[in-house]
Amino acid sequence: MPGRDAGKAKPLKAPKKADKDYDDSDLEFLAKKKAEEAALKELRAKAAKGAIGGTGLKKSGK
Repeated sequence: MPGRDAGKAKPLKAPKKADKDYDDSDLEFLAKKKAEEAALKELRAKAAKGAIGGTGLKKSGK
């Protein structure tokens, strides 16, 4: 006899996360981490566009 327990069960709800209190050192660390991530993202964009350093080995026209 089919009932409500048939089929996939619903997942339980996760409890809400409490807000964290940050002190000055934590805020400084987060700002530094964010700046590093931005620099890394910029370098990745440059690397995807082309060579970072020079043009590499040049082939002769022969």
